[in-house]
Amino acid sequence: MTDPLLEVVVLHAADAEAAQEGGADRLEVVGSHADGLSPEPAVVSSVVRACELPVRVVLRLNTGLSTTGAELTRLVALAESYLAAGAEGVACGFLDHDLEVDVEVARVVAEAVAPAPWTFHRAIDATLDRRRSWRRVVELPGIDAVLSAGSPLGVQEGLDELTSAAADPRVCALTMAGGGLRPEHVPWLVRAGISSFHVGAAVRPGGSWSKAYVDTGYVRSWRLLLDDEMAAYAPPPEPSR
Repeated sequence: MTDPLLEVVVLHAADAEAAQEGGADRLEVVGSHADGLSPEPAVVSSVVRACELPVRVVLRLNTGLSTTGAELTRLVALAESYLAAGAEGVACGFLDHDLEVDVEVARVVAEAVAPAPWTFHRAIDATLDRRRSWRRVVELPGIDAVLSAGSPLGVQEGLDELTSAAADPRVCALTMAGGGLRPEHVPWLVRAGISSFHVGAAVRPGGSWSKAYVDTGYVRSWRLLLDDEMAAYAPPPEPSR
């Protein structure tokens, strides 16, 4: 089993420093949690300078799950500016008017950021047929993670969906569990083979985005939890010959 990946949502450089000190593996930068929209390139630059972790940046210009042609042009320009500022990749996810994965838009973004990796965001949780959506997403170029809670309502409601979907090795390899993730969910997810995890409010005192920064101790607690759970379910080493 691979080592667990812990991705932490950050809003600014101070969050990034705390996340790195606590043991995060990767950061996701958003403009604000209230709307989940793209940050200014200057914010991304400051986060990159503040830490040594790989950074991905949310690409989103409206609070819905779709985008327009004009917005797509701006998104591509933003993606290029984020990469120029030192970001490792981006995170985005769009649906069409039928609540299907918007493969066309995803491919435009993927081609614009190539060869940088990218994450398909939680839009997949709102699709009408998740199995069909996964079949489309796994074929997208450059993708190496899909952030999912298994339900639009969060991991608590989507846990069974997440663990059952992970029975497909291609889905399992891409799944990054997040969206109301709690410590008690981790053993079930690890047992299903999921090894990537995404936390935001869970590493802020009181779960507050407006009154609290990322807390190093909270991040360290998640780091230890993931490492311990992965070690507990790791297969025994093969005997030497």
